[in-house]
Amino acid sequence: MLALPRKISTPIFGYALFSVILLALFSSLYISSHVVIHSVSSAAKRSQLTATSPQIKISAIGIPIRLRIPTLNIDAAIESVGLTPDGVMDIKKNQNNTAWYKFGPRPGNQGSAVIAGHYGWDHEKASVFTQLSKLQKGDALYVDSDTRVSVAFVVREMKRYKPDANAITVFNSSDGGSHLNLITCDGSWNEASKTYDNRLVVFTDRV
Repeated sequence: MLALPRKISTPIFGYALFSVILLALFSSLYISSHVVIHSVSSAAKRSQLTATSPQIKISAIGIPIRLRIPTLNIDAAIESVGLTPDGVMDIKKNQNNTAWYKFGPRPGNQGSAVIAGHYGWDHEKASVFTQLSKLQKGDALYVDSDTRVSVAFVVREMKRYKPDANAITVFNSSDGGSHLNLITCDGSWNEASKTYDNRLVVFTDRV
């Protein structure tokens, strides 16, 4: 299921929150508590990265530190985040950065890695994933790691979910491939529930 976020600033500044409550799913994500993916803050330096190929060992893929989406002019820091004592992902407030769920696969390794980012406007500035819906099938994106390896992905499809939808396919895959799924909020702000009415997921595959 998709969890409903609480709003902590203005109605145009939302959060990408997903909560998966099926125990079978969590075991495949290396944990057994409920998971929420949220946008985060931090910065990381990038230099002289080498594009990966199928021959590169998965052990060479390090911790992701930067997400680049050329078609959207996104070049954003990635912070590795885990869970709070309440069993949800630690919530950061920087609208410019993204969050990788560190208890799932690293982007480029087998399985479905997940990166989330803020949606909306704050202080007249767009958050990192505000334009995410403009991606199209075949668009490329890149994840740079701390081992100077850059992994390329292409967009396969986009889906919108209601907050109470089943999101198993967002966090889990069984096809043996390497996937990266980007998550943000979407739609209209619902003042009663203090959240946006949709969640946008961009499904991508490693190339």
